Amino acid sequence: MDKQNKIIVVGIGPGNPDYIVPKGLKTIQGAKYLVGGKRALADFAQAGQDTCAITADIPGVMAFIRDRLPKADVVAMVSGDPGYYSLLDALRREFAPEQIEVIPGISSMQYAFAKIALPWHDATLASFHGRVPQPEAIEYKPGKILGMLTDSQHNSHTIPQILLEHGWPADARLYICSRLSYPDEAIYTCTMQDAAAKPLVTHGIIIAHE
Repeated sequence: MDKQNKIIVVGIGPGNPDYIVPKGLKTIQGAKYLVGGKRALADFAQAGQDTCAITADIPGVMAFIRDRLPKADVVAMVSGDPGYYSLLDALRREFAPEQIEVIPGISSMQYAFAKIALPWHDATLASFHGRVPQPEAIEYKPGKILGMLTDSQHNSHTIPQILLEHGWPADARLYICSRLSYPDEAIYTCTMQDAAAKPLVTHGIIIAHE
């Protein structure tokens, strides 16, 4: 295998193409082989590129990359930032780290904190997206700031109840973030106890703090 060829993992931001960094966009546009979700391919793929959609068939995606890597670089688009719950984990299990180059993007978590103008250097980050965080990650401590990814099961109505069970006060502030960066973006502000009265948000971000 030609060691000079790379798998270039490009973070394409929270969704809106305005939030992809210029180097990432240039790399995507110049790719011979391009991997990405169906929506990303619809938004960014160019005529003549050999593409592969990321589906539940991750071994198939890896085979596409492995077959083409000897010929040229393979560009893999991932939503948000590649270093935060992305295909990068799977790629590192299949390929040597020196074969991988990463162009970071703006994560939905970073975007959410920016939208509420809240510094996040002291925040605890946790994911309810397809998993349940360890109790110590979400338990209440005075002054704690907690940023969470959500999914259909663990959502803006169920997560506040879980946090209350882990010691959060009923009047703690929540920011419930939906469709971040898109034209129909919505951010609901409420207390922990009033979250159920707000519209249900499934795949989004919730930020909790006093």
